[in-house]
Amino acid sequence: MSESGWRIGIAGGGIVGLALALAVKRAAPAGAEVVLCDPALARDPATDRRAYAIAAASRRMLSALDVWAAVAGQAQEMREMAITDSHLADPVRPVFLEFGHEADRGEGGEPFAHMVEGAALARALRDACGHAGVELVESGVRRAVPETGGGAVQARLTDGRDLRLHLVCAADGKRSRLRESAGIGWSGWTYPQSGLTAIIGHARDHEGRAVQHFLPSGPFAMLPLTRGGSLGHRSAIVWSERRETVSHMLALDPDFLLEEIERRFGLELGEIALETPVEAFPLEFGIARSFVAERLALVGDAAHVIHPIAGQGLNLGLKDAAVLAEEIVAAVRLGMDPGAADVLERYQRARRADALAMGVVTDALNRLFSNDVPPVRMLRDLGLGLVDRMPAAKRFFMREAAGVPKAGGPRLLRGEAL
Repeated sequence: MSESGWRIGIAGGGIVGLALALAVKRAAPAGAEVVLCDPALARDPATDRRAYAIAAASRRMLSALDVWAAVAGQAQEMREMAITDSHLADPVRPVFLEFGHEADRGEGGEPFAHMVEGAALARALRDACGHAGVELVESGVRRAVPETGGGAVQARLTDGRDLRLHLVCAADGKRSRLRESAGIGWSGWTYPQSGLTAIIGHARDHEGRAVQHFLPSGPFAMLPLTRGGSLGHRSAIVWSERRETVSHMLALDPDFLLEEIERRFGLELGEIALETPVEAFPLEFGIARSFVAERLALVGDAAHVIHPIAGQGLNLGLKDAAVLAEEIVAAVRLGMDPGAADVLERYQRARRADALAMGVVTDALNRLFSNDVPPVRMLRDLGLGLVDRMPAAKRFFMREAAGVPKAGGPRLLRGEAL
C-alpha cells in the first residue's frame, strides 16, 4: 500500500487524544489521514474546569506542535515548591522540604512546570487539529473489529457509521470501551479517598509558589494560576480526602465549605473565595495488562491511571502520545503499516514499564504520607529534611519532575519536530 493510503483513527478528544492526532497529522506524509472521534467535540471546552501541571517535557512537546504559544499567556510558571507535613489543627505547619531556584529554572534554564487550565489547552489543541487537517468527528467509537486477513479494522461509531482504519488509538479514558472490547485486562484498585478540585481566588499574590500540605487524610495541593478572579489572584486546589467524608463536604453550605478549605489552605494569601464549584472524583490506580492488541494502541487513562499526588497523570499520557506518534510517523514514512504488530510492540516496550514505575511511586508516596502513625511520620519528616539539605538530590528530583528525556528519548519531548 502507498504511504498516502494509511488511515489512523483516534477515539477520544481529550488533551492526550488531540495531541496525538495533531502530532501524527503534522508529521505524516501528505495523504495520510487522521480521524479523531468523540461526541465531546460538539461541546465548548470551557466546560472543563480542571487545571493541569504541565511538566517541562510536555511543554516542549506542545511547543514543537506550535500549540504552546496559544496558551503561554494563560500559563503560570511554578517558581517555588514547599512541602509540609502536619495535622489539620496544628497552628504552625513547618516546611520540611522547599525547592527555590531548583524549581524555578531546571534543565535548559526553563521552569520545571507550568500550571495551565484544561479548557484553554483543549481549545488550542482542537483549533490546531482543525487547521492541520485532522478530521474531527462528533461521535464516539463503539467498537473496532479487525477484518478477516488482518489488513485493517472496521470501527463502528455511536451514530451507526462504519470507518475502515489501519490503526485505532484508544484515548477514551479509564473506562475505555475499546480496551474492554479488545479483551485487555486491567489491574488496579480504588483508594479509600476521593479527590476534590476547585479554583480558589485569594487576595495576595502566590508569586508562583506551589504548596503541598501532607495531612493525615491525604495531600492538599495549592497550585498557582495566572491572575484573575474576584480577588485578583487564583490557585487551583487538588484535595485528597477520606471517601466517607466527601459527600458530607459537598453537602455543606458554600460558606461552611469555604471554611473547611480555608482550614487547609491557610491564611498566608489573605481572604479566599471559591471561583468554581468543588468537584469530586474517585482516586484510583490501574494499568492495562497490555497497551496494545491487534491494530489497537491504548494511550492516556485508557492505559494507566495513577494517584494525582505528583501531578503526573496528564504528563504520562502526553509521553504516550509522543512515543506512539513517533512510531506511527516513522512507519508511514517508510511505506510500512502503522498498525503492524512490531510497530505497536515498540510502543508498548517504551511506555508500559515507565507508566507502571510512576504508578508504583505515586502509590507508595500516597501510602507513606496519608497516615498518622507516629514512627512513620518521624521517619518521613527526617527524610524530607535530609533531602532539603542535599542540593544534588533536589536537582535530581526536579529533573525527574520536569520529565525531559536524555538523548535518544522521544523527539517531541525534547522539543524537536518529528
